Amino acid sequence: MKKWLGVLIAAALLAGCAAQPMDGSGVAASEADSQSRERAKAFTDLAGAYFTRTQYKVALDELRKAITADSRYGPAYNIYGMIYMDLAEDKLAEENFRRAIELDSKDSDARNNYGWFLCTRGRYDEGLAQFSTAIRNPLYTQPELAMTNAGLCAEKKGDIALAEANLAKALKLQPDSPNTVLKLAGLSFRQGRLMEAQRLLGRHDELAPPTAESLWLGLRLERKLGDHAQEASYALQLRKRFPDSNEAQLMLTGHFE
Repeated sequence: MKKWLGVLIAAALLAGCAAQPMDGSGVAASEADSQSRERAKAFTDLAGAYFTRTQYKVALDELRKAITADSRYGPAYNIYGMIYMDLAEDKLAEENFRRAIELDSKDSDARNNYGWFLCTRGRYDEGLAQFSTAIRNPLYTQPELAMTNAGLCAEKKGDIALAEANLAKALKLQPDSPNTVLKLAGLSFRQGRLMEAQRLLGRHDELAPPTAESLWLGLRLERKLGDHAQEASYALQLRKRFPDSNEAQLMLTGHFE
């Protein structure tokens, strides 16, 4: 019985191999597709790394390679969208975000990024709709990111109650998210709740190393509270750690509001 079972399995495997269509080089089409997808992913990962370092030209070169390898690899278009958003090429940014979502409607990363693009362009309700769709995806591994962005988008819209509710939900999803804590601290600061902002900023500092954003917030917060020694400490750290940041430039030019 076991002998016949082994023969049946072998026959099935041979039949499966025989049924696979072949490309021109004699490689099974499904295997070729898999290899193309892996190349597209590798190029896209490289592009993402270059994007985070604002090396846009090199990132775009890698994305062109990704699309050449597999023109239906959605994450490549997502990175394209983020680059063009940074470059203020709004038409190209939107086209690429839409293409990423068209290829994979469950790509919550693309929806989150597209949502932020829409919010920064004043299209708040459209952006909030994208965040909502991203969050509803049960396979999304970082829903707190989209919920945090939804909070910031609601604040831009002028709906402070919704902003606070979304940020509170984000914090509930991931209580130890330094990004969410910092955004909530910023909102508290802008609403004049200085002691709450100070408490949340302290919590952020427990969770993560200082960032240009956190130091800038701390500097302005202590400036309003009148603690000049602490303000000077934040200013020194900002100059030393992040001299090329936008926050450092704002500090040097005296734009504290």
